[in-house]
Amino acid sequence: MHDAPMDISAAAGTDPATEDTVELRLTEELVELTACDRPGPPAPVHRGPGLLDGLGDWGPVDTEAGPFQLVPVRIERDVRLITQWMNDPVVAAFWGLAGPETVTAGHLRAQLDGDGRSVPCLGVLAGVPMSYWEVYRADLDPLARHYPARPHDTGVHLLVGRVADRGRGIGTRLLRTVADMIFDHRPCCGRVVAEPDLRNTPSVAAFLGAGFRLTGEVDLPGKRVALMIRDRALRPVL
Repeated sequence: MHDAPMDISAAAGTDPATEDTVELRLTEELVELTACDRPGPPAPVHRGPGLLDGLGDWGPVDTEAGPFQLVPVRIERDVRLITQWMNDPVVAAFWGLAGPETVTAGHLRAQLDGDGRSVPCLGVLAGVPMSYWEVYRADLDPLARHYPARPHDTGVHLLVGRVADRGRGIGTRLLRTVADMIFDHRPCCGRVVAEPDLRNTPSVAAFLGAGFRLTGEVDLPGKRVALMIRDRALRPVL
């Protein structure tokens, strides 16, 4: 449904002063200090529920199509299924991860072995794994160099794996569901962010239908994307 995160570390505009400012703004400790007012000293970012507030413990929520849950990926359990989805030509055109299981495993392991700023998940609907998600800290991602990021902005990538679930509006409903889950479980997050490839018109339409607004277009290495944002403040009316 959505496109794979690209390597966007080579940002446009390499003025040294700007680069220093960007790196300071993205410093995890600074983000944690300024994001919320909490009593006592802030906890180190590598402890407690982590950078995504214990995503693995969020549990299921009810939807019109049945209970839905984000289940963090385990490579040994899930790599075969995700590899199958990545080799679907429709998916491969935007994610660029077609190939053997080692390609998929490498993509997953890069997140699982990191500091927790990106968590790959299976979307399980009515007990059936049917989609792949990446929930990530957009404010700590290289994407933040390409838009005016705010502390605790949370990004999502999505692909609907089962062909039978495409083109029926399920992706739109689940995007709204996951955005609501993020707002419910991440009180410091004021915005959910996405950046689908502009060529992927079904994906862009799904985000719009889920209450995201198109805020502009951004050139990333290898693609031009639509910057989509869903605001917590507009949640009651969208």
